[in-house]
Amino acid sequence: MADYIPDGILSMTSGAADRLLQKGDGDAALLYLHLLRRGSFPVGKWPEARLAAARSVLAELGLVTKEAETAPLSAPEQSGEALPPDYTADDLRQELENGGAFPHLAAEVERRLGRKLTVADLKALLTVYDHLALPAEVVLLLVNWCVEETERKYGAGRKPRMSQIRKEAFLWRRLGVDTAEAADGYVRRRSEMNKRQKELFRLLDLPPRPPVEKEQAYLEAWDSMGFEDAAIRLAYEKTVLKKQTLNWAYMNSILKNWHAKGLHTVAAIQAGDGPRRTSGGAAGMAPGKAPRPEQDERAKASMERLRRRMRQEQEEKG
Repeated sequence: MADYIPDGILSMTSGAADRLLQKGDGDAALLYLHLLRRGSFPVGKWPEARLAAARSVLAELGLVTKEAETAPLSAPEQSGEALPPDYTADDLRQELENGGAFPHLAAEVERRLGRKLTVADLKALLTVYDHLALPAEVVLLLVNWCVEETERKYGAGRKPRMSQIRKEAFLWRRLGVDTAEAADGYVRRRSEMNKRQKELFRLLDLPPRPPVEKEQAYLEAWDSMGFEDAAIRLAYEKTVLKKQTLNWAYMNSILKNWHAKGLHTVAAIQAGDGPRRTSGGAAGMAPGKAPRPEQDERAKASMERLRRRMRQEQEEKG
């Protein structure tokens, strides 16, 4: 056989190849090749939603370990960046005594967190203010956002640790959120997504709670695809019918398939994604046979219940 790989061969078991080929998910196959070649996830190079979806498929196929399946997807703070300085006590003292903005920033952060900052806390804050060069007003918006998110997830009165604020600051810097205007827009979009998440959880018959990281990635991906609520609900019902429970990866495959075909409404899905019709016959039936009247009525009744539910939810939200 001709050698089509001039610089070497990357080994893969035939079982893994068969499962990937049968699944037919291009992102999952590409991610598996990356893991074989690099031994790590391409964090920071893929959108998190895309990476989470592909990783979930690999987990479903049994091609990644439990550790890989649950490993955090956030990029390391210093990925592609210079390491922050190891600030000393003298560095802190100079910043606190030089009459600049840092003492006032530290005092305001203490007020917002409701506690005195430790030396370690001050070093983390100085990393955000000095090393990342985020303006004081942006740092305060960042702290406020972290406080709101912590209380949303864990209850009123809960406050974030400075290590969490520091981690979020590195994310903001990577995303270019380094002005008050950019921070306002970023917080507004994240807040809107939090509200949207609640609506999507209702569509999925899930109780109110903060989503875990993988769920959040799926929700953001589905929302960005532009589906109407009824279409997402239809994908959920198809998933439960097939899997007897909510299977995020399976539902994601349905929605990705519809998105690839440009089908984002129930009407478009019914028109463009239905079973193929044989010549001279109804969908999925032998020529000359028509669907039984009771089947047609059940289908109409199901869609009518779905429409009523969606109208009721819209009225409740209105």
